[in-house]
Amino acid sequence: MMTDDQPAPPADLPTHVDLAQDFADSGVAEVLADLDRELVGLAPVKARIRETAALLLVDRARRRLGLATETPTLHMSFTGNPGTGKTTVALKMAALLHRLGYVRKGHLVTVTRDDLVGQYIGHTAPKTKEVLKKAMGGVLFIDEAYYLYRAENERDYGQEAIEILLQVMENNRDDLVVILAGYADRMDRFFASNPGFRSRIAHHIEFPDYSDGELLHISEGMLSRQNYTLDDAARAAMAQYIAARRGQPHFANARSIRNALDRARLRQANRLFGEAKGPLDAAALSTLTEPDIRASRVFAGGLDVDRASRQAAAE
Repeated sequence: MMTDDQPAPPADLPTHVDLAQDFADSGVAEVLADLDRELVGLAPVKARIRETAALLLVDRARRRLGLATETPTLHMSFTGNPGTGKTTVALKMAALLHRLGYVRKGHLVTVTRDDLVGQYIGHTAPKTKEVLKKAMGGVLFIDEAYYLYRAENERDYGQEAIEILLQVMENNRDDLVVILAGYADRMDRFFASNPGFRSRIAHHIEFPDYSDGELLHISEGMLSRQNYTLDDAARAAMAQYIAARRGQPHFANARSIRNALDRARLRQANRLFGEAKGPLDAAALSTLTEPDIRASRVFAGGLDVDRASRQAAAE
């Protein structure tokens, strides 16, 4: 029942909304389907994205009915280890926000500290503002965001970039969404040192590591998209590679798997040149065998820690 101090909505506003129809018409279902198709696992992450989509659909419906509403705070924090799909999810989030009308363009701008912080006085503000200008109307994804703040260096210019970001996140939240990403423990320390960021972040999403089985599935998907396949012995060797590589330094989930497959394809090409005695068919050119996988140093007793970072791209 409408009270005297509650004005009736304008007569030209609808009195009902069909959320299911809104969901179908908005294109959100297509974005969520793409997310499911492109990323293996990550069930808790996908659930949070669906929840966020539902919130925004309801918010949009409330506005159509003339109900009091404010633009929801959509800035986010993605925490987890490398190679767990954070950038891909950010790209899908940008598309989802665009479909629902919360950002004008729906593009994703990915940056790190080096893109925002200058090396001398007067350099940081122009760099940060230029990045923000490019990102406006879309999503700004700041990877390893904790590097913006370096407490051990009183003369570091990162604080200037932080102050500009905080101001824009507050004043332009109807035209820009900022996603901060990085390792969970470092992001916790970053937020503790910069409470202004924590107060502006409404959605904290944790990205779990992939299981061994999920990484094997990911490896087969990566190969399939390039018209390659593993034979049975190579598949078994890849499963063993994943289990061994996980326990070695600088493991980066799907990123490490992609690097491993690049090396395996290089080994396959060299094997074919060395063994081929005549014409090769498509199957031979497209099949990775057990030796192509087992030639990795990962099977040779582990990676030397000092050499690990150099080898990560080659393993």
